[in-house]
Amino acid sequence: MGQVSSNPLHRKVIVIIGGTQGIGLSAAKAVISAGAKVICVGRNPDNASKARETLKDKGEVLIGDASDSETAGKAIQAAIEKFGGFHGLYHVAGGSGRRWGDGPLHEISLEGWDKTLALNLNAVFYSNRAAIRQFLKQESGGAVLNMSSVLGFSPSERHFSTHAYATTKAAIIGLTRSAAASYAKNNVRFNVLAPALVDTPMARRAIADDAIQSFVQSKQPLDGGFKLSRS
Repeated sequence: MGQVSSNPLHRKVIVIIGGTQGIGLSAAKAVISAGAKVICVGRNPDNASKARETLKDKGEVLIGDASDSETAGKAIQAAIEKFGGFHGLYHVAGGSGRRWGDGPLHEISLEGWDKTLALNLNAVFYSNRAAIRQFLKQESGGAVLNMSSVLGFSPSERHFSTHAYATTKAAIIGLTRSAAASYAKNNVRFNVLAPALVDTPMARRAIADDAIQSFVQSKQPLDGGFKLSRS
C-alpha cells in the first residue's frame, strides 16, 4: 500500500484566474511544486505562451477575459476534463482603472467606474459563483482564495487615490466573508488576501516612484521598513 502524502495540495486541481503572470503565475509554480495540477487563465496571448513554457505538462493555460461571465466556468470544466477534478479556485486577476478614468471620487469618470468594477469585482463574482456551483454539485467541499488589497481597508490619499479600485477591493473582502459564513456548512472555505505593494507588472508605476517606495517603507516598522527590490 502506497504512502499517503501529508501535503494538502498533493493531487489537487487548482484553477487560477489571472495565472499567466505576476502573483498568479508564481502561485501556479508553487502549487505545482506541492504536487497539484493547475489551470491558469489569462487574457494576454504572449503571457499565456510564456506560462505554457513554464508550467509544461503540470498545467494547462487558457486565454480568456476574467470579466467575461463564462470564462471561469469554462476553466473549471477544463480542469475536470483535463485533470479529473476541481478542488480550488484562486482569483488573482484585476488591475488599475486609471487609464479609463479612475481616481479621486470627484474626478472618476463613468467609464472609469464601470470598467474598474467590471475588471476587479464583477470578475470575482463570476469566478466565485462558478466555483461554488461546481463544489455544491460535486458535494465535495473545496477552497476559494480571492485577491483583495490593503487599499480595501486602509486608504492612502496621497499615493493611491483611486477610489473605484479601493471600492472593488473592499467589496471583495465583504463578498468573501459573506460566502465563507454561508458555505462553511458545505465544507467550502473562502479566504481573502489583501497585500500591499508587490513587485509585479501592474505595479511598475509605483515601484519606479521613490516617494511611494519611501511611503511603503514607512508603513512597515519591522527591521527599518521593507524596500521593494527592482528588477
